[in-house]
Amino acid sequence: MRILKRRTMGRDRDRGAAILEFAGFLPILLLVAMAGIQLGIIGYAASQAGTAARAAARTESQEDLRGQGRATGLAAMSDWLADGTVIDVGGTDTVTATASVSIPSVVPGIKDFGKAVKEVTMPAD
Repeated sequence: MRILKRRTMGRDRDRGAAILEFAGFLPILLLVAMAGIQLGIIGYAASQAGTAARAAARTESQEDLRGQGRATGLAAMSDWLADGTVIDVGGTDTVTATASVSIPSVVPGIKDFGKAVKEVTMPAD
């Protein structure tokens, strides 16, 4: 009895190789995507810090609205960033408002990206 041996072509031996290569490359793709998202969050937090500082300084610089700068600065921000925000307001001739926003992390293993700090000075009325 003769056993027929099937000839294997090169492409038959490579079957499934593409999925293995993709599975090996997937973690790198995920890390790059998360790094891009994290950079966006850092930029957004810096933008929100500037918005809060401007709103607080603008409000505090008006004589009839003195004392409401911190509340106005927090109200001008997104709610999910306002929780960890500190706004300091002070001055007499010129009002300086400093907003410090904690930057949230989406990268596993890294919990602290620091704070985005913006300072705005406006003349008082």
